[in-house]
Amino acid sequence: MQDIAGHIATTLRRLRQQQGWSLDQAARLTGVSKAMLGQIERSESSPTVSTLWKIASGFRVSLSELLEGADETVGLRQRDGHERVWGEDSAGMQARVLFPFDPQLGFEMFEVELAPGAESASSPHAPGVVEHIVVLEGSLALQVGEQWQHLAVGQGLRFQADQPHLMRNAGEGRLRFHDVIHYRPPVSSSNSAS
Repeated sequence: MQDIAGHIATTLRRLRQQQGWSLDQAARLTGVSKAMLGQIERSESSPTVSTLWKIASGFRVSLSELLEGADETVGLRQRDGHERVWGEDSAGMQARVLFPFDPQLGFEMFEVELAPGAESASSPHAPGVVEHIVVLEGSLALQVGEQWQHLAVGQGLRFQADQPHLMRNAGEGRLRFHDVIHYRPPVSSSNSAS
């Protein structure tokens, strides 16, 4: 089984080739520098979750496709505790793919952790993307556009993610939440790249 950094490198290179983009074009469309994209493609750099979001948004693919590929099956899927985890990155964020992007249903699901005091700023996702956040542990301060929301354990929020948003651990312990992301219209999967 390929390691996660190798998978990200291979997937990024494949996506760029499918689009026919140079590193310059990919940098312009993702907001990630040409140098960083080259380092990721050569497995010389471990990108942060925020950087992976920028890449996914620029290529109009799901985040889980970068982490482990699109899920082409519908049916019973069981979490077994061996899901791929990306992080903990320099921002104190860790993301675990619970259910990778499903092209038929148009969603993916993550479990995200933020260390005390950590925050993660996200660039706007593709038009029509909606996120659902449900706090499992800790306290989340979420800024969508200019509006702040504070969520405690058991509380959730749905918002349009095609605008800037920021997630901050507002407590003194770790913050853990589920993040379900719906793509409307569905993002391209590895089988339907243009």
